[in-house]
Amino acid sequence: MLREKLINKKIGSDKNFNWRSYEPVRLEGFSDAVFAFAVTLLVVSLEVPKTFDELLETMRGFLAFGLCFSLLVWIWYNQYIYFRRFALNDGYVFTLNALLIFVVLFYIYPLKFLFTFLANIPLGLIGWSRLEDSYNMIRADQMPALMVIYSVGYLLVFFVLFLLYLHAYKKRNFLELSVSEIIITKSEIQSSALNMGIALISIFIVLIGGVAFASWGGWIYCLVGPTMAVNGSIMGKKAKRIVDINI
Repeated sequence: MLREKLINKKIGSDKNFNWRSYEPVRLEGFSDAVFAFAVTLLVVSLEVPKTFDELLETMRGFLAFGLCFSLLVWIWYNQYIYFRRFALNDGYVFTLNALLIFVVLFYIYPLKFLFTFLANIPLGLIGWSRLEDSYNMIRADQMPALMVIYSVGYLLVFFVLFLLYLHAYKKRNFLELSVSEIIITKSEIQSSALNMGIALISIFIVLIGGVAFASWGGWIYCLVGPTMAVNGSIMGKKAKRIVDINI
């Protein structure tokens, strides 16, 4: 199992946060099966190309596949880290995890459609495909609805992560979290809340601005990287100060 290999190599470990689980639980195994199924739904083609033209057609879908795959791995990795840090496996966590994988399965086709549309534009500009193929996928008046669907999925994913980390924070005494671990847990709560906020801003932009501002509903996600970096930097320095004081 991939999780076991990552655990053995201590991938994702943090010197300021002790792991409380070194063995994947059955809930994680079930989650892995669902994520694997989601990746299967993303596969460009299940058949080996029989001609070079078919090969080129298949390769045109690799960029969209890569983008979708990266986002799925990001969600999976967040779940992996959560179980390593807290080892919580109660009914509440089971319910939230079930909701997470439900959202992932629901999210997969809108995600693939959006990234295929976006990937076809640069490919069309460099002459690898017809630019018209991208614009024929969706009408302009349908773009706001597509962005709302994407943003709702994004919002739900981070809402679940927000609730998971909030649950861990409430159990901080039971888990015997150190001061630095509490700060990192708060950072994860804030990170999820910030991602939710960006998704909400995207939805409001699209709903208020309509077709004219649909593209801005997508560009707003460029704030994710800088926002996460600032939050991580501030909370990371705070955790480091606590560690330095205790040394």
